[in-house]
Amino acid sequence: IKARVMSLDRRQGGFMMRTKPRDEAAPASRTMMAISRSLARLETVLAALASISMAAIMMIIVVDVAMRYILSSPLGWSYDLIGLYLMVAMFFLILPDTLHHHGHVAIDLFRSALPRRVRHLGLTIGYAAGTLVMALIGIEAWGRFHSAFAAQDRIAALVPWLTWPAYLIVTIGTAVLTLRLIYRAVGHGLSIFSQHDLVEMPPLPETSKPAKGAAL
Repeated sequence: IKARVMSLDRRQGGFMMRTKPRDEAAPASRTMMAISRSLARLETVLAALASISMAAIMMIIVVDVAMRYILSSPLGWSYDLIGLYLMVAMFFLILPDTLHHHGHVAIDLFRSALPRRVRHLGLTIGYAAGTLVMALIGIEAWGRFHSAFAAQDRIAALVPWLTWPAYLIVTIGTAVLTLRLIYRAVGHGLSIFSQHDLVEMPPLPETSKPAKGAAL
């Protein structure tokens, strides 16, 4: 949107109209924000499922311990259920939301010393490499899911749990994570050639301030 502003022309002794140039990065920025919001909805759903899985793990463990030491009758299926389904869901389904909120470990020792375009270049390379790795994991998980589902594979345990749901959970988690990585890689790549940041930058590191009276 072009905004017209009035300015005083000293040479002509009057006012003239100046046209403010259009921000060419605005459409691209709006597009990237829309994509991020769509991914965030999926990530929120997966994070909620991961939270439910963690709560289920805690409840099952409490019940199992109580039955083991009070009634001497532990749950024979608890460890298989937790290890096969719930732990997998808790780990892989929370990964996309964690990346969205910059919750993973990051090394930003030289961040403040690097020019803006160099920072975007480094992030582009990093996210592109992450995209490749997670895409390979997702493809492998999908292949195992397909074969396990076709054969209806089960574990050899007291309760013969099906194995394909675990592979499906890994596939879904890595697929959404790969989409977020692609979004970041493309956004930072485009930001190299733009005057504006088209994607959110990692937050500044939180530095602890010394308490009053403490020795520096």
